[in-house]
Amino acid sequence: MITANIANTLTNKVLIKSTARLHMGFFDLHGGLGRKFGSIGLTLATPSIELSAGFSDKLQVTGAASIIDKVSIIAQQLITRLNINGSVSLDINQYIPEHAGLGSGTQSALAVGTVISRLYNLDLSTAQIAELTGRGGRSGIGIAAFDHGGLLIDGGRASGLGASSSTLTSSKVPPLLARYDFPEDWRILLILDASQPGIHGELEREAFNKLPEFPENLAAHLCRYVLMQAMPALVEHDLTAFGFAIQELQSHVGDYFAPAQGGRYASLQVGAVLQCLQNMGVACFGQSSWGPTGFAVFENEVEAEKHLQRLRMTFLDSNLTWKICRARNTGAELV
Repeated sequence: MITANIANTLTNKVLIKSTARLHMGFFDLHGGLGRKFGSIGLTLATPSIELSAGFSDKLQVTGAASIIDKVSIIAQQLITRLNINGSVSLDINQYIPEHAGLGSGTQSALAVGTVISRLYNLDLSTAQIAELTGRGGRSGIGIAAFDHGGLLIDGGRASGLGASSSTLTSSKVPPLLARYDFPEDWRILLILDASQPGIHGELEREAFNKLPEFPENLAAHLCRYVLMQAMPALVEHDLTAFGFAIQELQSHVGDYFAPAQGGRYASLQVGAVLQCLQNMGVACFGQSSWGPTGFAVFENEVEAEKHLQRLRMTFLDSNLTWKICRARNTGAELV
């Protein structure tokens, strides 16, 4: 949950930090039981968005230039929808790369909404902020990451419709079904490709509308892998078994999305790295959301560094960047 310093609730300045997440895959894109999507994902310790906020007569946003416009739009949208008599000044100290598959849009929206709620004593829940800002349309992983951290599994969106329809009628955030602490020793290698953005916005909506119906038997197959392999493997700290389950999701869902993103993975370079990791015998790897960011999970820091050095020697002329990080087992920090 969000942690707050009670002493600061009487001041006119608040600071928030929230971190990126991996979206490791959907497990029911068929929706025949009345719920569609269903996600598994992981909260990361870095990268993060950090911003400070205070009262202001008019909206002011300073700091990281690349996301000033986005943060300004989110803040103005909330101020208008909440009928706030006043505004805020926001200073962005750090930010999550945009359109990289790391959940920057959701974390930015929730961070801005939370500081506005705190400053104006609105007592908004994270789910309420998500709905006000249009987040959590398909996945609840980013919202649960903001609140709780850890490894997260959500139950998708309720449709109330038959299997042949793709139109969702429910506006509620996908419910969190399970949450686990991620093993402290495990390390995540991020493979970042800044040369192309992941699919987002209207292009994402169009992609989902154009994709064929997902096979019902395959959805059942993936649900079984989540319930009977990924979840117990994480409890038992069995990275190999956990990785096999993630690979089932990654391969089938990646191939399903291939017509929209140009292949199993959005970035050819990231795809080449992931193939190399597979050849090395790495069990857990994939693409986060629509990419282009790839990831791999290792038993410890030593294994992660060893594989990273081999990758750097193999991909000498690549424009890729790399980052080893921990998981984060707590939610956003508000002080």
